[in-house]
Amino acid sequence: MIINNKKTSCEKGKFHLSFHSLVLILLMASLTGCNALRNFMSRDLEDEDFIIGQLYVDEMVDETPVIAKPVETPRSSGKNPLGLSYSPGDNQQLYEAINSWLGVPYKYGGTDRNGIDCSAFVGTIYKQVYGVKLNRTANDMLKNVTPIGKSQLQEGDIVFFKNSKGKVSHVGIYLKDGLFAHASTSNGVSVSRLDNAYWEKHFYKGGRVKK
Repeated sequence: MIINNKKTSCEKGKFHLSFHSLVLILLMASLTGCNALRNFMSRDLEDEDFIIGQLYVDEMVDETPVIAKPVETPRSSGKNPLGLSYSPGDNQQLYEAINSWLGVPYKYGGTDRNGIDCSAFVGTIYKQVYGVKLNRTANDMLKNVTPIGKSQLQEGDIVFFKNSKGKVSHVGIYLKDGLFAHASTSNGVSVSRLDNAYWEKHFYKGGRVKK
């Protein structure tokens, strides 16, 4: 369907829209307002993956992470590779892998050390440490796990969070003592506390990867 001279409160001009694209634009406008619509209008109008992705995008979180850069821990220090208190059951490979990614900036859709998003970070760590391939997005990772409560979390479990729109938009890897590693929009790859005001409010559930 072709719509000529279709004017909105945000933009004016001529656009050639399919009915499906128009519905997606109207949905975005109702959920996120004119700024998001203007951002979309500046892109290819057929890029429906982009507009859908905005419903699930991570939110900026104002927090001071527990660990935000690589840690140098002498093996004789009695600490694990992240500088946390050592326990005999610690998976050293997990802590070493996470430490090697600390400080890498967040990038929506990113998958490497130039920038990575939360689900790509979790997927990369899981493949490297456990040899397990997970689904690509935070929401789809729910299919890879058996749901568990916060009190049941163990090292290596996945933690899921919802954004203010009620969508599962963020994931991390639980470590211990209420700490989890993740790729944060605010701080990049870092370690945070589950009892941080934002993460506690938006915590959805834990998940243990199915074997």
